[in-house]
Amino acid sequence: MEKVIRSVFYIGPLIFGFGFLTPLIAQIIVAVGWTPPFGLSALATGLIVGGALGVIAQIRGRWV
Repeated sequence: MEKVIRSVFYIGPLIFGFGFLTPLIAQIIVAVGWTPPFGLSALATGLIVGGALGVIAQIRGRWV
């Protein structure tokens, strides 16, 4: 059980990026009325931005 908890905390920034930031960014895009580039949907743009932020935080080891 301890290994499972450690692995979840290890990939925590990725989970946060994909699970929280993605829908938040998508909802902000819809609320503002912005059209994402290249014909992407708001959710796809949220996945790209939220995933990128999660990967950066995972690599650096911190959000700031």
